[in-house]
Amino acid sequence: MSNRIIVESKNDKIFIQSLVSYLNIHDIEILEINLSDNDYMTLGGLSLSSLKGELGDIKAASENNNISKVGIILDADNSQQEKFDLINNAIKSIFPQLQQVKLERINSFINISFVASDQKLFSLQLACYFVNINGTGELETLLKSIKSQPSPYADCLDAWRSCVEKLSSESISQKDFDKFWVSNYLRFDTCIGDENDQAGKKCSMSGFDYVMANKLHIWDFEHPALDELKVFLKMFD
Repeated sequence: MSNRIIVESKNDKIFIQSLVSYLNIHDIEILEINLSDNDYMTLGGLSLSSLKGELGDIKAASENNNISKVGIILDADNSQQEKFDLINNAIKSIFPQLQQVKLERINSFINISFVASDQKLFSLQLACYFVNINGTGELETLLKSIKSQPSPYADCLDAWRSCVEKLSSESISQKDFDKFWVSNYLRFDTCIGDENDQAGKKCSMSGFDYVMANKLHIWDFEHPALDELKVFLKMFD
């Protein structure tokens, strides 16, 4: 038996794989959602058609690969209910016989059974989790919360934000601020030595694969903000 977890982006995949390794969990394949050029983007960049495509691929693969459990990890953004609705609409589309089966809470499996083209009966379990801090947010929101190193450069952005909003009378969204905070934390608070010569590759979110492969110490993987996510991942062990 194997298990699959669908995530929104490459950086989500890198982070979840690092956490899975930290927890010493095996037999999980992490899949990032592939967005096509024609996707209608909603909910922060995720489309219903893209999620349906991933679930359709898993349905087809489960007929041959003995998939036991499927997880979906999305950013909570501003509304977890919108994300529940998105996932449940995708489930109804790919498994139309399950109109009454739906996800209603995180970290809880629902059972999905379906008849394949060869008339064999297959079943799998599906659960979801939404990356969040206090109910909202995304990956950068979580990263900001679990930073482990002194962060004077990033923390001074609070004063910058206040100044900008005072002088321009325009507000900076928490989402944009968290992204900027993490970027400064990577670039100025934790970029050391020769890394500064290749900061774009080694001290940025565009180089997140390098960060997570070589600098895990800049995050606190024992932070309570990760507790619910760890519970979710251990469901697939």
